[in-house]
Amino acid sequence: FSQLIMEGRKLALVAIFSLVLSSLPSHTVSVAVMSVDLGSEWMKMAIVKPGVPMEIVLNKESRRKTPTAVCLKENERLFGDSALGMSVKNPRSVYLHLQSLLGKKHGNLQVALYQKRFPEHQLQEDSVRGTAYFKYSQEMQYTAEELLGMVLNYSRVLAQDFAEQPIKDAVITVPAFFNQAERRAVLQAAQLAGLKVLQLINDNTAVALNYGVFRRKDIDSTAKNVMFYDMGSGSTTATIVTYQTVKTKESGTQPQLQIRGVGFDRGLGGFEMDLRLRDHLAKLFNGQKKSGKDVRENHRAMAKLLKEAQRLKTVLSANVDFMAQVEGLMDDIDFKAKVTRAEFEDLCADLFERVPQPVRDALSTAEMTMSEIEQVILVGGSTRVPKVQEVLLKAVGKEELGKNINADEAAAMGAVYQAAALSKAFKVKPFLVRDAAVFPIQVDFTRETEEEGTKTVKHNKRILFDRMAPYPQRKVITFNRYNADFAFDINYGDLSFLSKEDISVFGSLNLTTVKLSGVGSSFQKHADAESKGIKAHFNMDESGVLLLDRVESVFETMEEEKEEESTLTKLGNTISTLFGGGSSEPTPNVTEPVQDEEEVPPESGTEDEAEEKTQKPEETGSKTNPKVRGVVSAGRSVALKRQTWRRFYALLVKGEQDNKTSGEADAERKAKPKKKSKISEDIAVELLINDVLDPTPEELTSSKKKLQDLTDRDMAKHEREKTLNSLEAFIFETQDKLYQEEYQFVVSEEEKEQISGKLRDASEWMDEDGYAATTKQLREKLSQLKSSCKDMFFRVEERRKWPEHLAALESMLNTSSFFLRSAKLIPEDDQIFTEVELNLLEKVINETTTWKNETVAEQEKRSPQERPILLSKDIESKLALLDREVNYLLNKAKFAKPKAKAKAKNSTSADKDNSTSEEKTIPPAEQEKAPPPTVADTEAKSDSFPGPTE
Repeated sequence: FSQLIMEGRKLALVAIFSLVLSSLPSHTVSVAVMSVDLGSEWMKMAIVKPGVPMEIVLNKESRRKTPTAVCLKENERLFGDSALGMSVKNPRSVYLHLQSLLGKKHGNLQVALYQKRFPEHQLQEDSVRGTAYFKYSQEMQYTAEELLGMVLNYSRVLAQDFAEQPIKDAVITVPAFFNQAERRAVLQAAQLAGLKVLQLINDNTAVALNYGVFRRKDIDSTAKNVMFYDMGSGSTTATIVTYQTVKTKESGTQPQLQIRGVGFDRGLGGFEMDLRLRDHLAKLFNGQKKSGKDVRENHRAMAKLLKEAQRLKTVLSANVDFMAQVEGLMDDIDFKAKVTRAEFEDLCADLFERVPQPVRDALSTAEMTMSEIEQVILVGGSTRVPKVQEVLLKAVGKEELGKNINADEAAAMGAVYQAAALSKAFKVKPFLVRDAAVFPIQVDFTRETEEEGTKTVKHNKRILFDRMAPYPQRKVITFNRYNADFAFDINYGDLSFLSKEDISVFGSLNLTTVKLSGVGSSFQKHADAESKGIKAHFNMDESGVLLLDRVESVFETMEEEKEEESTLTKLGNTISTLFGGGSSEPTPNVTEPVQDEEEVPPESGTEDEAEEKTQKPEETGSKTNPKVRGVVSAGRSVALKRQTWRRFYALLVKGEQDNKTSGEADAERKAKPKKKSKISEDIAVELLINDVLDPTPEELTSSKKKLQDLTDRDMAKHEREKTLNSLEAFIFETQDKLYQEEYQFVVSEEEKEQISGKLRDASEWMDEDGYAATTKQLREKLSQLKSSCKDMFFRVEERRKWPEHLAALESMLNTSSFFLRSAKLIPEDDQIFTEVELNLLEKVINETTTWKNETVAEQEKRSPQERPILLSKDIESKLALLDREVNYLLNKAKFAKPKAKAKAKNSTSADKDNSTSEEKTIPPAEQEKAPPPTVADTEAKSDSFPGPTE
């Protein structure tokens, strides 16, 4: 019976253990996340995975940054440095600086500027969306989003190779001045790349986060203002950030960064300097009159000069002059010319004059002065230009500029920290981020009114998000004067802080027209209720993208409320619940707010103020009183307490009823309190996008298929090249092996000639047809050659293994024999092994020795060119059998208990009984996991400990 109980307990434990294991996460699940600092010229990736906190991804060339470039040819696709190298040979097939085309229509000035900078490309207009796309040929046409999707997918491949596991979650950086259309375009490109975007983070915010994370200890309740001046390849941004600790409900006092001011220049960057240097070099070459052609009309020559100009700019940052030179620039003519730093600065004089303006704009936006800024920190590769630092230092009036962060990698590291914080797989120290919207957004609507018989149309606006409004944030706008279907517009607000050029590049100032239907029917359905307006719920998410969550028609009715319980009744219910006498009804669900929605009031001082009612911020959740859980008690003391409390409560109730007059009782019966009840009904919404149309689901599907086809083509090409290389390597290596001594020893002349002939035929086939053959044909040819050489390779491999394997077997036989002799010498009174066990070990030793001697002798008689009978797998099997038998006996000896000694003759009868009893050796639990018994174990009949079982 006790054994049955123990078995039941074991089964229960096994079941519980299995359940726990099934609930544990699998180690194969991908938990790594990545960030992509998507610059106009370079991109940097970083990852976080278990065991690797934050690390920059190295590309295939072991570089820490990768060119944001893609090369598309008829049957080839290249990325990164390989694509950039092709820009000199075939610039028309290489696509660079794609960011400047995102979210832009074909008529945008930025598109015209791109066409001027890269005249080798054909930019066509999409007839539906109005955007620009690249036309390489009739079959090869790509949008900027598709090309950027290819680049993002390549960044994911690099990150996966570096992390050695799949990655899908990413945080991508974008310039702070990206508007809604540009942000949506990046999200579309990421979708095409198969990336799940946790957040689009502004690059200046990512830099500020990286700076703050590594200086967490220096941040306290005193606000500290820091300016980051970021000049990259395509643009410049100045950002003012305030660091201080704040108190939060969730995690107590934590550090926080808040974006206070942003100033930017879309066209001020290192690439414009490169282009001016390139044009200067072209002018010098034309001035040398070595060729009668204009070098500026040759796309390949200009691509070579651009590459040299980029190198020249870097060298002039550390030297006052440098000799620029390009071999075979055009018509096999070499170019060589000296360029000084002074000449470079003269070429870019107007650019350097624009350096201080982003600083002024950032201070103006933040309503600060430079005296309030503690430090100005340089970010971006173009800030290494000496003239930029000189002009900036003079503009900010500081003694020095901060260079204490990695100017190239700060954004990628800050973004990957945010990725880890947003991922559910990692736990990081909180660092609060309050980003800000650079461009204000408002809601515009019109309404017809009639005054003295004259109908007029009133134009109204409500500011949804002010300039530098923090996000993520939800807001609600209430329309109180509509009882029929209507429409309103979502537009950008006052952009007077932008220059005329910025406005022209900005694109459409109108975002979306929202058409509502079903408003009238909702009023008819709830005619008896009081209207509380049409509420539109907006959300600017973590990526800075504005969304219209929903629109609802809200009504309010008055309902009779159940008579409120008196204080004594509540006390009685509480007491009853405390002692197990409460109601068994479940508590209704209470929904806590995720994020409060802010009600947008009408603009002060406008006509709309008199007509549109302003409401307080809506409550999105309700507070509930703490509930007392019922406690089931047992015992006499608890019962006495329950009885005492009930008597006390009954006396209180009786006293309260005696004190009430009949008039008061009548008044209580007549008074029926009422409460307000809210009714909401969703309104159908139709969105008409006014800036840049999003691709339709069909277009997205088509783009995904186009990119997937290219990926499949790349993989097929890679597989074919891999198979081709394997076939070539096998032919050359095998031909060489036929002349090596160990192969000649096991191969007859006839077999050697046969293998050589097949290898020779395969080599000739490779020269004639192999390089045009399919992957399947290459694999078949390789398989045929391997089959022909299989026996030769087997004989050589076996002979290589013999010395080591035979030595191990000989050593094991000696060890086993020594152990057997030692075991047999144990005195009979102390013997822990049975005769069957020792005989079994002796039998295995003898059989193994006989097999080894006979097989080795037989092998020596055979020719080396024949298939061997001494096989390494047989030796390994004999070793395993010996090892199992010896280990079994060793384990038994390890856990055996010493036998009890016989006592003296004058001991008591009880002692005599004990002395004659033989103590049994109980095997350890671990023996249950040993290998199964041999045939000899099953044939032996003995009361000794049974053989090990699996």
